[in-house]
Amino acid sequence: MPPMSEIVLITGASAGIGAATATLLSGRGHSLVLIARRQDRLDALRAELPSPVHTIAADVRDRATVEAALAELPPAFANLTVLVNNAGLALGLEKAQDANLTDWDIVIDTNIRALCHLTRLCLPGFIARKHGHVVNLGSVAGSYSYPGGNIYGASKAFVERFSMNLRADLHGTGVRVTSVEPGMVETDFSAVRFRGDEAKAADVYRGANPLTAADIAESIRWCIELPKHININRLELMPTTQSFGAFPIART
Repeated sequence: MPPMSEIVLITGASAGIGAATATLLSGRGHSLVLIARRQDRLDALRAELPSPVHTIAADVRDRATVEAALAELPPAFANLTVLVNNAGLALGLEKAQDANLTDWDIVIDTNIRALCHLTRLCLPGFIARKHGHVVNLGSVAGSYSYPGGNIYGASKAFVERFSMNLRADLHGTGVRVTSVEPGMVETDFSAVRFRGDEAKAADVYRGANPLTAADIAESIRWCIELPKHININRLELMPTTQSFGAFPIART
């Protein structure tokens, strides 16, 4: 078991990396506050978890609803100690000149704006208790560009820089910050990106032996259960089958 039980807030908790993280941490004895849009999925997950769980059915982009829900947490969950900013998405794989601006707005509002709001809401309590950890889910797309990655990659580059700037601001407070930056992970990420086209999504992972949601959950668990004098600043991980592409040259 972990050295101490944390109270962990996980966004995007009803599927993929969020659900896997909730399952792993609950089995380790941590209490959980889970945020996702669909109450039925949250209820189903909560029924499977052994530790205390409080659920919030809300879109993380809805600042007023999320802020009110956190202000009204039951006493057993009020003193949050870990925030896992997992909610995020990509929409489409079009080049920038062909991209849908509404899709860009959704990605920005989810991957950047909501992450910032949740972090700001949690920090005062973390600092007051001299105990807290912000874990932001980034991506290798924030470091390595690819065609069609435009706004998604930019949003994850923001996550990495925001995380490191938080480290600077939180110096001396005892609050830890980690940016976890996975490569290819087989979840519903590609199905969302391709708007429910399951065949197209399956092609992304076919034969690739990608990372799993459980792999990323284990990485998050390791970061938050390390002794408090250790801060993992950035953790980048890829499947062995994935690496870096050569620079393309457009020849005339």
